[in-house]
Amino acid sequence: MTPASTQQSQADTTHNVSARDIFALAFPALGVLAATPLYLLLDTAVVGRLGATALAALGAATTIQAQVTTQLTFLSYGTTARASRLYGSGKRDEAIEEGVQATWVALGVGLVIATIVILGAPWLTSAIAVDSAVAAESTRWLRIAAIGVPFILCIMAGNGWLRGIQDTKRPLYFTLAGVIPGALLVPFLVGRMGIQGSAIANLTGVLITAGLFLFTLWKEHHGTWAPKPEVMKQQLILGRDLILRSLSFQVAFISAAAVAGRFGQHALAAHQVQLQLWNFITLILDSLAIAAQTLTGAALGRGSVEIAKKVGIRVTFYSFVFSIGVAGVAAAGVGIIPGIFTHDEGVIHAMTSGPWWLMVGMIIAGGVVFALDGVLLGASDAVFLRNATMVSVLLGFIPGVLIAYLVDGGLTGIWMGLTAFILLRLVFVVWRFKSMKWAK
Repeated sequence: MTPASTQQSQADTTHNVSARDIFALAFPALGVLAATPLYLLLDTAVVGRLGATALAALGAATTIQAQVTTQLTFLSYGTTARASRLYGSGKRDEAIEEGVQATWVALGVGLVIATIVILGAPWLTSAIAVDSAVAAESTRWLRIAAIGVPFILCIMAGNGWLRGIQDTKRPLYFTLAGVIPGALLVPFLVGRMGIQGSAIANLTGVLITAGLFLFTLWKEHHGTWAPKPEVMKQQLILGRDLILRSLSFQVAFISAAAVAGRFGQHALAAHQVQLQLWNFITLILDSLAIAAQTLTGAALGRGSVEIAKKVGIRVTFYSFVFSIGVAGVAAAGVGIIPGIFTHDEGVIHAMTSGPWWLMVGMIIAGGVVFALDGVLLGASDAVFLRNATMVSVLLGFIPGVLIAYLVDGGLTGIWMGLTAFILLRLVFVVWRFKSMKWAK
């Protein structure tokens, strides 16, 4: 395709956003977002057969790994926001350059984080798991999986620049190329090595996927590979607010896991299962948000505020309808789904006695929250998103968790805090979108 035809194609996409355009980006993104949580659900189900101790250990370890990596979500979402604007204005090569610089950031910061996690694993796991046996098992898993942290961050950067140039298909292929071998290895390795086998399978999949992203960047990029401090500085300015936003999420979910651990093995194991389900569901809903982010950024890159607004309205409607369907499946499956992951009656009761129904309500609210998050991220409205998330944690989640801890409210109290967190975010993003201040 010639540069002229490429620019014309980009113009057409920006000025005639249809349902087909949205879902052409959303469906492959859905595959990417769903693949890893599905893998983690399989991993949880396999490890769950080892008993409550192993399941609780996996819950503590994966909570730590998830939180230390999601601090740098700007490597995907921030890179998409910047790359999509460049792509929308016809600067494809510069959009890919954003991926090169984001990858340098991923490798540098990832090595630091991996070193800290490997050395500090016993203290990190003990902070969440009170039981010494759980903490010891969790440490063994975490030290192996942490080797993959720099590569997880490279995958984030790869998703970011490819989404920015409106390519969500290759990320899907690369993700499946890593997840499928990892999934095949899980039952084999866990059966022979216990929880350590789970970590090795996880690491194997990450290395395959990261290698494919790096190879594609090498093929697509035609400029210098040298780190450019001025570009990385601009990425980090946007990233600063997204990092603080991610830290707010971490406060919420690490606190939830820590308090669940104080209620015993059954509560922590139940929280692990339900949190993995929630993460899986939210990432499914986030596929439409990714389409919104990419198309919003491209529209604003060409100066078309009206198209950006239409993208937001359409995506939010589709996401809300989809969330109702997902919530219906979750409600109908309350007697079946928990049993897929554990046969322990205490763990199942801890989930279904209240937290499950709070999660069902959170799914419906989340359909709107995540869609509008995508629009605001595409508009690089990171300062507002940072402030809204921090206020939601401080006024919604933390009070709920503290009350649950003080009055012995159990897992239901913890999930009431999470519900308040989502509802406050809903109010903030709806108000912001209607104000149109994000487009300025």
